[in-house]
Amino acid sequence: MLAILGNRTYRHLFLAQAIALLGTGLATVALALLAFELAGPDAGSVLGTALAIKMLAYVSVAPFAAGVTERLPRRATLVVLDLVRAGVALALPFVTEVWQVYILIFLLQSASAAFTPTFQATIPDILPDEKDYTRALSLSRLAYDLESLLSPLLAAALLTVLSFHDLFLGTVFGFLASAALVLSVTLWAPKPSPKHSVWKRTTKGLRLFFATPRLRGLLAINMAVAAAGAMVIVNTVVIVQGAFTLSDTATALAFSAFGAGSMIVALALPKLLERQPDRAVMLSGATLLAAGLLAGLLVTDFALLLLLWLLLGLGYAAAQTPAGRLLRRSSHPEDRPALFAAQFALSHACWLITYPLAGWLASSAGPSIAFLVLSGLVGTGVVGALFVWPRQDADVLEHDHSDLADDDPHWDEGHERGGRRHAHAYIIDDLHREWPS
Repeated sequence: MLAILGNRTYRHLFLAQAIALLGTGLATVALALLAFELAGPDAGSVLGTALAIKMLAYVSVAPFAAGVTERLPRRATLVVLDLVRAGVALALPFVTEVWQVYILIFLLQSASAAFTPTFQATIPDILPDEKDYTRALSLSRLAYDLESLLSPLLAAALLTVLSFHDLFLGTVFGFLASAALVLSVTLWAPKPSPKHSVWKRTTKGLRLFFATPRLRGLLAINMAVAAAGAMVIVNTVVIVQGAFTLSDTATALAFSAFGAGSMIVALALPKLLERQPDRAVMLSGATLLAAGLLAGLLVTDFALLLLLWLLLGLGYAAAQTPAGRLLRRSSHPEDRPALFAAQFALSHACWLITYPLAGWLASSAGPSIAFLVLSGLVGTGVVGALFVWPRQDADVLEHDHSDLADDDPHWDEGHERGGRRHAHAYIIDDLHREWPS
């Protein structure tokens, strides 16, 4: 897996991602402490509102940003967005009112909503070989999991010698380092897509998404992943410290078990996806999530919870990590930023639903009801994906062009099948607006 780091461009971009993630993790800890300083006992409400603002920014800004930045140079766009994020992080230690936190969080997450899909869409162009790209997806999953483990530990160590305000400087450094690393490489711009209105460019990713059966299946799996992930993220502390009356250390250990499961699958996925199709792996992972949440009804002690969280981590990574492969298969290079932005927005829309649902169910009806309802939601996602994502998900499809001129150069693509029909790798675009039946 690490062999792909021999590619200098990818190595620099991966380091940019990892350093920015670490800086963001420090900001998460610092933001919690800042909320307590400003709001005291109401800090939880402040953080909940900040998380809601984050999700709203992701859902609303990502498609619009993709439409606006589509024709801009990718490297310059990424660097400017990193500098914007660094500037916002630099301002956070100086806020004195809660409303200022909300505004800065919206600005920070809006920049991230523009940065992340553009960054993700760049990797398939750098690593055109599918095996290399799969390894890159697994490395990215590992980076996220390691960040969730290391950032709190690093923050705890730094807080022994620094104030929490100084943690924001780590975030600033992370974004500046990310900008420098992006600036150190050359990014090849794909051929420009046809000129369209801003509205059409903004909605293009969503149109591609809903017109492609495998991506409709991905949307159903996004909901399954969000439902299971929300149960873990929102209710771990409720179960460990509320139901089992254990310590903060036990809560951290439970989160570590979930992260460990995710990392195990991330390491195994490159080999597994060489033998099994994406659909089988992702549906198996989502099915494990549904079964695991249902098994949560039987958890009576901390040891069983650790085992369950480990299994949920396995299913979480298996269901989520191959998504980039589906987006790559389903788009032309020039359309990838729009499609990755659509996935970014739609997946976070699922989290926007499941975060409050998981919290409300656990607080009003208890963790057992939360396990049961969220298991049903995951199961619904699995069934939905089974229906809309065909088992035989071929890339090359035979189709017709009844309105295409005989001398159109598009006829030279693929293999002619007679009449007005030919076959090639089928991707939704201006010439192929609907999926062939």
